[in-house]
Amino acid sequence: MQTITANNYSVYFDSKGYETLTEMLKPSHYSKIFILVDENTSQYCLPHLLNNLATEIEIEIIELEVGEIHKNIATCTEVWGALSELGGDRKSILINLGGGVISDLGGFVACTFKRGIDFINIPTTLLSMVDASIGGKNGVDLGNLKNQIGIIREPKAVVVDTQFLSTLPQNEMRSGLAEMLKHGLIHDKEYWNKFKNLKNLSTEDLNQLIHQSIEIKNEIVCEDLTENGIRKALNFGHTLGHGIESYFLENEDKTSLLHGEAIAVGMILESYISKEKNLLSNEEYQEIKYIINDIFDRVEFTEKDINEIIELLIYDKKNEFGKVQFALLDGIGKIIINQETDNELIFKAFKDYAI
Repeated sequence: MQTITANNYSVYFDSKGYETLTEMLKPSHYSKIFILVDENTSQYCLPHLLNNLATEIEIEIIELEVGEIHKNIATCTEVWGALSELGGDRKSILINLGGGVISDLGGFVACTFKRGIDFINIPTTLLSMVDASIGGKNGVDLGNLKNQIGIIREPKAVVVDTQFLSTLPQNEMRSGLAEMLKHGLIHDKEYWNKFKNLKNLSTEDLNQLIHQSIEIKNEIVCEDLTENGIRKALNFGHTLGHGIESYFLENEDKTSLLHGEAIAVGMILESYISKEKNLLSNEEYQEIKYIINDIFDRVEFTEKDINEIIELLIYDKKNEFGKVQFALLDGIGKIIINQETDNELIFKAFKDYAI
């Protein structure tokens, strides 16, 4: 697949990615290589990477526990300490081998260790391939609040190797599909239409869809790196989706949702709000609701759940001047940003979702 050029880095695919790594990772460029993994990627992905990593530089592995619950400053402190103890200096480089948690946290650690060292993202989940590893957003959660602490700084490179997808369970694959569906809804109706019959997609079709999804996100990010304008389009489904994800993460009586599972619900809810604001036709809304519900399991919400999720919205990092901001659909394939809504309409959206 063809290399995608971003603002200050490129996204390389499969063998081209490893050829590029070989060129980049020379003793004249870096003093030491650190590879950040979690328990899963250490077992299933690290051997494949090391077999394709040709370098004379010393390599150190730093392993984390699995899960969003560990995406916090405490874990960063552990990684900063490991980097120091293992002889990391300003000419070290950090390779983040994993999903969204590893990409987000590893990028943040690299940006802040010794006031900033280089890092490379090698995403191993579908979600991180099409979303977390692209665009330069690095950060961690603050308690149960998503991505409250962070910085925007782009990696030296991203390497996408779709062989890693064979290690994923089905729920992780579906989680990544949510962001791909979003890219079609906000930017490209023709791309969205390709997801209407997933059963007929081949492996090659999926690879091309991944490449196109990355192209869509990259195009938007290149236009607005610091999220002052059009990049806010990428927040569609995330205002309510992040609230849902945070709420389920902090409540012991709830089964935690994967990021994509929460965003799938958020996209249906925010599509309903778009419809009620006469931005989206009822026919388009019903199509979106049907396709997403055909892929993802329905999530149940009590009135108490909804009230507490709405209360969490005030902490959303997209808010401005104390007001909750939504990116809403202006028809399939188009978006309108900086939209406000009231709690009554949000409640109606949840009630319609349950039907």
